[in-house]
Amino acid sequence: MSINQSGWRPTSPEASTGTVPASVTGNKALMLEEALIFEIGDAKTTGVDFAEGDVAHDRLGALTRKAPIGLPGLSEPETVRHYTRLSRQNYGIDLGFFPLGSCTMKHNPRLNEKMARLPGFSDVHPLQPVDTVQGALEVIHQLAHWLVTLTGMTSVAMSPKAGAHGELCGILAIRAALEAKGEGSRKIILVPESAHGTNPATAAFAGYSVEDIPATAEGRVDTAALKARLGPDVAGVMITNPNTCGLFERDMREISDAVHAAGGFVYCDGANFNAIVGRVRPGDLGIDAMHINLHKTFSTPHGGGGPGSGPVVFSEALTPYAPLPFVENQDGQFVLVEEETAGEHHAGSFGRMVAFHGQMGMFTRALTYILSHGADGLRQVAEDAVLNANYILRSLDDTLDAPFGPSGPCMHEALFSDAGLAEGFSTIDVAKGLIDEGYHPMTMYFPLVVHGAMLVEPTETESKAALDQFIAALRSVAERAKAGDPALKTAPHFAPRSRLDETLAARKPVLVWKDPAPLAQAAE
Repeated sequence: MSINQSGWRPTSPEASTGTVPASVTGNKALMLEEALIFEIGDAKTTGVDFAEGDVAHDRLGALTRKAPIGLPGLSEPETVRHYTRLSRQNYGIDLGFFPLGSCTMKHNPRLNEKMARLPGFSDVHPLQPVDTVQGALEVIHQLAHWLVTLTGMTSVAMSPKAGAHGELCGILAIRAALEAKGEGSRKIILVPESAHGTNPATAAFAGYSVEDIPATAEGRVDTAALKARLGPDVAGVMITNPNTCGLFERDMREISDAVHAAGGFVYCDGANFNAIVGRVRPGDLGIDAMHINLHKTFSTPHGGGGPGSGPVVFSEALTPYAPLPFVENQDGQFVLVEEETAGEHHAGSFGRMVAFHGQMGMFTRALTYILSHGADGLRQVAEDAVLNANYILRSLDDTLDAPFGPSGPCMHEALFSDAGLAEGFSTIDVAKGLIDEGYHPMTMYFPLVVHGAMLVEPTETESKAALDQFIAALRSVAERAKAGDPALKTAPHFAPRSRLDETLAARKPVLVWKDPAPLAQAAE
């Protein structure tokens, strides 16, 4: 074994004095090489035998399958081992520190999972009669109350399924409000360079033209440039605060007042609310609509295309145009206000975002997290998240370039660049080197305003000891990159897979299994 600044790690075969035999199996000790499931089994065999039976008449018609299904048949031990071995190759928050932070991997307390699995929550169905799901509706209503209170807004739409879905919800409400005022001709959305990449995509998807607003040298919105672009054709601005440079937009109130004076609305990307929850109320900053990623701020699992949730809070000006349905307490009875019952008090709604009411499992987990922390605990979450990020920033700014280090304390994430690395070395080499140190790489090459960006978000749940170990590992890799260590160009060396050809993998990914071509036979 050899030791470096980040702790013990295996010595590579190249560094050994003896001859290390090549592995016959491809296994690396207890990290077992895993073949594709099609390579383990084949379509001609099955793991279970069934007796032949009479085929009953079906109603599939032309959709009836006429050929074998083409899936490999595995026995139960083969199946269990296959997926267990695959799971061992995953890196997750339950294994160690995850530099991607709340963007994807905020710690999910087990208490949340216990509550979400309670009967009545885990098996609730959206088509049940309302009088049989009063407890579930109360959870949605209570969570909505907390979200409105914490943000200082007027109302909330609970149904959007993700952050980007919530962005669309907010923009559709803005469009409905403008059309109600006879100003549907406003077709420009302003998006600062420091905003999340989904912001301009959402505006374009909703039919708006997007114009960029530059950032200042310190990484914040150029307020003067934004004010200069405002006019009768501008529907609003989509701004991320805290922004993707890890900085709080100090001119937010001034920006909101200017946009409102010009007749537009202010959409705030609330993905980074984790850094200010309990400390700042977006409603006090003049925000008209803001989505909240429940996985980032309130510790629900990340959707990843699955069970996500991105509620949207609205100002008084946009509340009449918010989507349906929503839960309302009418004389102690919780009811779902939908198209048939909206009446005059929600006649301006732009419609529905989803078929039903949102993601119940995420609501239960988020409310559990909020109630277990309380108002003071949520404030501490933000304070600890910011403290941890600044600890990483100031511990490494003597080794890695921190382009916005002089701009003051960062918020939830520390931002570095690849400036100062040896010629030919870049962010990707640092990231691959971190894998050998036992860490999933940080967010890379984003935000785009920083060349070779490395964005580290520690969240509030990491201890100082865990941060110190990561800092030592990243420092070690960064110093190797600055010194031009050629071994970094072929890292990782200890991972289940070696470095891919990134360009080829992006341009020509192999996503479908195909039987290998039969080997050519030599002529006799």
